[in-house]
Amino acid sequence: MFKRLLGIGSNPNELIVDALYEQIVAAARQPAPYADWAVPDTPLGRFELLSLVMILVLRRLKGEPGAASDVAQDLVDTFFRDMDHSIRELGVGDVGVPKRMKKLSRMFYGRAQSYGSALDARDEGALKAALSRNVQPAAKEWPQAGELARYAQLAADALAGQETADIVAGRISFPATGAAATGEAA
Repeated sequence: MFKRLLGIGSNPNELIVDALYEQIVAAARQPAPYADWAVPDTPLGRFELLSLVMILVLRRLKGEPGAASDVAQDLVDTFFRDMDHSIRELGVGDVGVPKRMKKLSRMFYGRAQSYGSALDARDEGALKAALSRNVQPAAKEWPQAGELARYAQLAADALAGQETADIVAGRISFPATGAAATGEAA
């Protein structure tokens, strides 16, 4: 505790990671997915969209040397601290939190694998299927899955065009969700 108060041993990337995470959360909270694309505006629906945007950023930073690797790890740590905090705010007690966190972790990394494979192959059908399975698991059909899949590919492409130096300096941008309909980056 005293180390943190004195600034000893603090994370040198903390301000950068906080800035990036704030922008990631803002991208995941754009209104269109919830209002127009039938993503449930529930804790689980918000987890799904936040996970998707986190996965897109982590894919962008994957394999980058030096500071980018550290920032990516710090983003993952921040994401899971946020999930832990959210679970506790929902009323889950200390005993139940580790079990829920383990489940969320498995969900996140499973999604990272399935979304990543579909994005790498530029396979909109596979991405739509993966998103449908995770975002709307109870729905027989989710016609708006294509909108979210197009947005994910558009965002992945936009992130690929951003300089690593800008990202590790805390500057990242995401296309507006409305851009998915036209296929244009914002």
